[in-house]
Amino acid sequence: MTQPNYLEAAASATALLGDPAVAATWHNLSALPEFSVAGLAGHLARQIFVVPHVLDFPLPARAQHLSLIEHYTNSPWVGADLRDEVNVVVRRGGEEEAADGPAALARRTGAVLEKLRVTLPTQPPGRIVALSWAPWTLSLEDFLTTRMLELVVHSDDLAVSAGIDPPPLPAPVLDPVITLLAQLAIRKHGQSAVLRALSRAERAPATIAAI
Repeated sequence: MTQPNYLEAAASATALLGDPAVAATWHNLSALPEFSVAGLAGHLARQIFVVPHVLDFPLPARAQHLSLIEHYTNSPWVGADLRDEVNVVVRRGGEEEAADGPAALARRTGAVLEKLRVTLPTQPPGRIVALSWAPWTLSLEDFLTTRMLELVVHSDDLAVSAGIDPPPLPAPVLDPVITLLAQLAIRKHGQSAVLRALSRAERAPATIAAI
């Protein structure tokens, strides 16, 4: 079940958003190009805010249903330039979420998380969800896995930006994210490149970045 693992990842991210080090560096540039710490924090919080929105979004009469990997291979932001409109919109959205400051963002995130602790366990097995920003559907389990990837990766980005250690995550949260990243890296770079990067430093490629 992905739901409890997602909630644990969301709780970890919420605690990070409330860390004084994040507030102290709020107006600084982040570790990500073109992102302020505030905007990155807002983008991290959006991985929690978006879940109630998706749960409430109506299923279309007809829509293509994609697997988890297909979701990434069809997403326009994967491989897009930093200044492409899709990434500009992402950064703008993060800044908008953070407009009221770090304390307000942390409070809002905590409030949404508490609601999700109630609503997520009530979702039926095998539920399908639609995405308002994409013309396809996903299983709720796969959608939550995409949000876990965002929470894990951007929590690390935010912690580095604030000059603190990233929050430790338990295996049930980290393992599916690492598995997904490895699968995406294999699709992007090939089996041999990923295998060598993990096992043979002398033959490792320069990068096996998944996204």
